[in-house]
Amino acid sequence: MEAIIKVFAAALIIAFTSWLSGKKPELAGFIIALPMVSILALLFSYLEHRSAEASITLAKSVMVGVPVSYLFFLPFFLADRFGWGFWVPYVTGFLLIGVGFVIHSQIMNWIN
Repeated sequence: MEAIIKVFAAALIIAFTSWLSGKKPELAGFIIALPMVSILALLFSYLEHRSAEASITLAKSVMVGVPVSYLFFLPFFLADRFGWGFWVPYVTGFLLIGVGFVIHSQIMNWIN
């Protein structure tokens, strides 16, 4: 039942922003640009586990993880310069995500 409520809440936000885009596209764009998955995951995590400490750690992890996750896109910026098609930057991006995970882990160990 909890999973159904979570899916419904996410679907409701998507449907609302889709409707809003016809009336106020700037506001809808801002709402869509928000890290909705992170916002909802934080809320659902807290409601499920009732642990402020775990939710705060989750929020810190997301804050560190977002910029680190941009490493995935770095090879795509270099693709034209090196004449790469799609697969080289895609696979390289995944390898860089592995490096990013190590960086993320080190930063989280330092923060906590």
